[in-house]
Amino acid sequence: MESVDSSSSLSLKNHPPRVDAVKTTFTSTDSPSHAFVRDQTELPSSIVSRRQCFGFPSSRRLRDRNRRSPHFTMEAVVPQEITAELTQILANLVLGDNKIRANAEKAVNDRLAQTPDLYLLALAQFAIAADTEVMRSFSLVLLRRLLFRPAPQQQQKEPRGTLYDQLSSQALTTLERLLLHSLSHEPSDSVRRKSVDTVCDLANNAMTRGRPWHALQAQAFNMTQTAEAGFRECAFRVFSGCPNLVIDLQTDAVLSVFQKGLQDGQSVDVRLAALRACVSYLTASDAHQLAQSLSLLYPMLDTLPSLPNVHLKTFLSSLTPLCSSHPTLFTPHLPALLSFLRALIMPTADSGPTPTVAKPFPATSTSFAFPPCQTVQQSDEGDAEAAEDEEKQQVRRAALELMVTLSEARPSMVKRVEGWTPAIVRACLEGMGELPEEGLEAWLEADPSEESQDENYPQVYEQSLDRLACALGGKEVLPPAFQYIPSMLASYDWRLRHAGLMAIAAIGEGTSKVMQLELGKVVDLVTPMFKDAHPRVRYAACQCLGQLCTDLEEVIQDRYHRQLFAALIPTLEAPEPRVHAHAAAALINFCEGVEREALVPYLDPIVERLLKLLNPGAEAGKPVKGYVQEQAITTLAMVADASEATFAKHYGTIMPLLLNVLRNANDPSHHKLRVKAMECAGLIAMAVGCDVFRPDARTLIDALINIQNSPVDPSDTLLATYLIATWAKICQALGPEFEPFLPVVMPPLLNAASAKADVSIYDEDDHFERDGWETISMDGHIVGIRTSTIDEKCQAFDTLVIYCSILGGRFGPYLTQSLELTLPALQFYFHEGVREAASRLIPLLTSCGKSSGTLTPHMVTASLSKLVYCIQIETDPSFVASLYKAVGDTLCVVGVHTLTPELTNGLMDGTKLQLQNMAEKRKRRSGAAGAGSGRGGSEGGIAGSSGERDGGGGSTDGHHHRQQHPPQDEDDRDEIALMEEMEEFALEDMEKTLRMMDGQHPLLIAIASVRELGCHRYPWEGEEGLGGPGDVEG
Repeated sequence: MESVDSSSSLSLKNHPPRVDAVKTTFTSTDSPSHAFVRDQTELPSSIVSRRQCFGFPSSRRLRDRNRRSPHFTMEAVVPQEITAELTQILANLVLGDNKIRANAEKAVNDRLAQTPDLYLLALAQFAIAADTEVMRSFSLVLLRRLLFRPAPQQQQKEPRGTLYDQLSSQALTTLERLLLHSLSHEPSDSVRRKSVDTVCDLANNAMTRGRPWHALQAQAFNMTQTAEAGFRECAFRVFSGCPNLVIDLQTDAVLSVFQKGLQDGQSVDVRLAALRACVSYLTASDAHQLAQSLSLLYPMLDTLPSLPNVHLKTFLSSLTPLCSSHPTLFTPHLPALLSFLRALIMPTADSGPTPTVAKPFPATSTSFAFPPCQTVQQSDEGDAEAAEDEEKQQVRRAALELMVTLSEARPSMVKRVEGWTPAIVRACLEGMGELPEEGLEAWLEADPSEESQDENYPQVYEQSLDRLACALGGKEVLPPAFQYIPSMLASYDWRLRHAGLMAIAAIGEGTSKVMQLELGKVVDLVTPMFKDAHPRVRYAACQCLGQLCTDLEEVIQDRYHRQLFAALIPTLEAPEPRVHAHAAAALINFCEGVEREALVPYLDPIVERLLKLLNPGAEAGKPVKGYVQEQAITTLAMVADASEATFAKHYGTIMPLLLNVLRNANDPSHHKLRVKAMECAGLIAMAVGCDVFRPDARTLIDALINIQNSPVDPSDTLLATYLIATWAKICQALGPEFEPFLPVVMPPLLNAASAKADVSIYDEDDHFERDGWETISMDGHIVGIRTSTIDEKCQAFDTLVIYCSILGGRFGPYLTQSLELTLPALQFYFHEGVREAASRLIPLLTSCGKSSGTLTPHMVTASLSKLVYCIQIETDPSFVASLYKAVGDTLCVVGVHTLTPELTNGLMDGTKLQLQNMAEKRKRRSGAAGAGSGRGGSEGGIAGSSGERDGGGGSTDGHHHRQQHPPQDEDDRDEIALMEEMEEFALEDMEKTLRMMDGQHPLLIAIASVRELGCHRYPWEGEEGLGGPGDVEG
């Protein structure tokens, strides 16, 4: 191995440039004397060679080495016996035998617990010395996972860090040297990419611990200049995975290297890696660097036009994150982008100004040909054509995603680009019409409850249209949409009629404010489609109407309930199960916003038809679909809830049917039907009241007790949730008469309320996806949270609120247990619903304890102490309001005199802190608004986008996704208005609590002063007003 001679030099004519050659160019902006090689001369010369750290092997020498060996050798850093043992362990880890693999995992853990230095270095050395690519890759992946996992805790007093934190400085230096060797000498592209991943992980974590890796910085820059494309690609992969390597260097020099990579004429992979490195660099840059880096966008976007479809999709997808984080970077390029992307997002064949399918008759040939072509040749050509079409579709979707992302990130910016919105709208409408002609029979027979997503349905276009409407609003989206939708609904092609209806449903939420003005015309377009000859069009009509009832809740029901009932009720008798079930589903949306008086005249025909769907004997000889029965029961429940006491006339017919289901639906295939019957029975009981329900109450309760006490079927995941909810509804129906059943319902309820959050942490490489879990990315790991557990916990607390409020003092026996669960739940940050329910429950439990005589002074003090403490630390203004309300309601029960001097002082300290925080936020917003108004509606530029970066002085008001920055246009106003509305609620409840303590409390003046700093004082007052995001309706 060579030793480092700091006085020697390499000829730039015969070798790739040394770091010294670029040393005067790439210098730190923080320290003029800083250079890439700053710490390399500090390494022991006996273990670092110039070739390993300062230079890079020439292409000829690299090829010579590749001929001799599939991998490179270097001086061993661990004893041979350790290497041999590790080789056997790793071989066992990749075996399929679970027992052998488990023993190998235990061996790894044992060795790491005893001598982490030795075995981590052995693993890094194995990544260089292993004979096969598979084992070298596996070693790098394993090393990456092990380095930053929690270290085994040797002693209780020692803080538990990671294995990396236990390595000595010498071991870290050796580890870095080994990984640099792997990065610079690995001949396999796939293994080298694993090496890049491990190197970047190590570099990023080391930098957070104050250990810069200048040798990696130097080597990566040298690799960008080597003749081997694979090594140039990996250099840019390093910059992409670890932008901190270049973030402090001179901007012009960095841009020069990146531009060279973007214009690499030999390799698309190098250009892609360079593009991703640019995105990472710009995302991590501050406002000053961004202002100096504007020119980088030109070569970045210039990579796109010359690409074939097979690569274009990946390049577009790599640019999209930058559209989201720094949309204003693209401002000067939008017209050119539109010109380029518009051709990509439209179908290959454009047949005119109204949406049509690209191939109207896909199953027919264009002409008669003789002799026929060979079958094999046709098959090969068909496969090639199918692959080409798929590539075009992927490019189309990637281009659309980029445009929609830009529209969401900065609506006002894209609104100023003529043709931007119409292009996206038309592309979405075209895509939504591209359903396959065949497959109707399969669609009719499919169970929608088991069909999570129709693979042939163009979901991406419908979702994109929905997102666009929510981002840009009705004034921008409705005109181009309804330029095409009426002709689509009149088309001969059922797919276009279907697409037109689904498009109205998709844009309803985002355009609701403007759509209300023309709602009558929309209803007139939709309702005739319920009589369409094609079942999928009628299904889409149900979907459209149901969605509009949700998006324009109460408005459409109030104005047009006659037309809607006239369309929906006959559709309940449609011959196709999927259609009449979907009509029943649309009725649920309708009933959620309808007045009882509007529903009552139609109650009889609705119930009559729903009973026909529910009763298996309604149509002799035809088995009823399970999902139809489930939907009919659910709709009956919602109709009963909406019609209230008027539903009593149908009680005698429906309740026996539901009780029959609860007694007999024990088969696993009927689990969902059973829980729907529970829900329906509970809602009907609430609707008709105690007097009507009382004769059947015991029968229903016995049925529920029997179900609750039966052996648990692990596949029945809905049962526990529905049981809790149904018991709550029965309590609401019976009132105080429910008290005798508390011993039955409280044990499982308290058990659900005491559930802990189920959290798992995974590496990003694990591709964590599990039903019932939500994930967030944090510090290179995926944090998975089991939502079903915390949702059930939230439901349990909501049910405790119901029991306590209805039963009052009768709930006394469960006061202590409930309070012990409720106080800690105020800080259950995994679910806001749990915290809100806990804050409502505390004054109810206090009242219950006072009524039952079970309330103790200790309970009062503990409750108030916890509330005061939470006020002192809470940053979410909406929950601050809930906390003050809880304090005020509790004091109404126990009296202000129960506030000890210590509690009073704590409450005042917390109040002062909250007022100070709110005042500071409002002053910042006011100052930003003044600065923003002074720009005179400018384009925004880079300075405006810098406020969107994560990091540095984050927000303290609970909205961490965006920092405070000057609101240049209406895009930011809605968010600011929402923040201050929540703060107003907090100030209002704060004021009520203080007035209860002292009508002349001095802090009341401070509250009034903070109110004066509100958003209504901003310079934008008197403009178009505060609408939705980008939806300023005037």
